[in-house]
Amino acid sequence: MAAILYNVLSSLGLVWLGLYHLISATVSHVKSPNSYSAKPLYPFPPSSSPSPHRRLRHLPLYLITVALLVAFIHQVIISSETDSLVKGHTPVHRFVSLQFAAVIFLFIILAFCLLLSESSLLPFSNDFIFALGSVLFFLQYSVAAAAASVQVSDLEAKCDSVSARISAFAALTCLVLAFQPKLFAADVGLGAAIFLQGLWVFQTGLTLHVDAFIPEGCHRLLDVVDGVEGSTKCVLDESKLRAMAVLDLIFLVHVMLVVFIVMITLASVAKCVGVRRFGSYDSLPNPSHSENSSIIQMKALTGTQA
Repeated sequence: MAAILYNVLSSLGLVWLGLYHLISATVSHVKSPNSYSAKPLYPFPPSSSPSPHRRLRHLPLYLITVALLVAFIHQVIISSETDSLVKGHTPVHRFVSLQFAAVIFLFIILAFCLLLSESSLLPFSNDFIFALGSVLFFLQYSVAAAAASVQVSDLEAKCDSVSARISAFAALTCLVLAFQPKLFAADVGLGAAIFLQGLWVFQTGLTLHVDAFIPEGCHRLLDVVDGVEGSTKCVLDESKLRAMAVLDLIFLVHVMLVVFIVMITLASVAKCVGVRRFGSYDSLPNPSHSENSSIIQMKALTGTQA
């Protein structure tokens, strides 16, 4: 129960952050396409006009920092278990959890750098923040890929490998934004990658810890606590291959859902913010009326000269 709850909370946080970044980037681009430049974290609310509530400006950054601290503490706690009868292959699980805790701690440092930069105490440029974020996402990719290679559960290895690929895509978008901050497509891709990661974290929790969503032919081990490596396994090779195919299909469905949400977000923001920006259009002059007026003026001028 604790494992699925942690996955749900992590998923909600990542989905909210990805959607917030996507909406904020789109609003900033629609309002001023010429002066648009990507930001690591957009102020709240996502508007170019100054907000009367200055304290809410850094609210997303505060929430992200708190969520990262909770995740860091969670990883440290679960890595401290040493009972081999409960945890199974303890050394692998312990070191993988410590690696994830180290990556989360680096993201906490990045959040503090953003906070110092926003408060003008230690101004970091946006390209430096994006470059640092690219390095951290690449580290997350490396840790997730390493975790997938040492997992004793095929299902957990597959989930970790998919998560690693999403982190690699996020690292790529951050690297592109570090050199091309005006590339709106890369900014949208970063928000979509975070959103997709949130969906996959939720899917991982369902696949590993909820009996109704575990693929056919696989089951949870009764003598192993949920949320640790080796707690969900497939017995036969045929069941394992079928489970891998099912997870690949589910991942494609998640990607299609993210693409659909991105398209809906772009269209909705462009329609709402665009109408608010340009306002209603005045009626254009009648072309035929203008031509008739010019003809009459020319005739009057010709008659006067005569």
